[in-house]
Amino acid sequence: MKALRRLSVALAGLMLTTGLSLAADAAKPTDPQIAHIAYTADNIDIAAAKLALETSKNKAVQDFAKDMVRDHEAVNKQALALAAKLKIKPEDNPTSEALLKQADATRAHLATLKGAAFDKAYADNEVAYHHAVNTALETTLIPAAQNAELKDLLTTGLKIFKGHEEHARMVAGELK
Repeated sequence: MKALRRLSVALAGLMLTTGLSLAADAAKPTDPQIAHIAYTADNIDIAAAKLALETSKNKAVQDFAKDMVRDHEAVNKQALALAAKLKIKPEDNPTSEALLKQADATRAHLATLKGAAFDKAYADNEVAYHHAVNTALETTLIPAAQNAELKDLLTTGLKIFKGHEEHARMVAGELK
């Protein structure tokens, strides 16, 4: 059972990484597409964190999830304000669609778990997810962004999300 759970978490992380790598494999994304990918990625993590807040009884997991909701909602608020200021309408694209599809599958899997199994799977997924998002930001989204203000927001987000990845690693390391 433990091996199956690890395999499930590894597959979920691989799916998320694969979805985000679509951004790197596709033609260089436009600013409206980048805005949509970033907004979608934030919303995915907010939804996962809200599931953790509903499901977990572990204080470290709860505290981490609260941080995820707070920080990702704040970044999305800044992103929406910037999009409005720049008159950029976030544009749906294959990468954001793949992210949503994979997130639905991951969330459905997490929803089947309880207790320590949920906590570990959630924390491991957060490590994989933040690593994938950070890699996509560094290698594809930030370099492709044409607008300096969008690039600055993505760069600021990357700094925050690297902290999330480290925090997730710490939480995951404490869970059995």
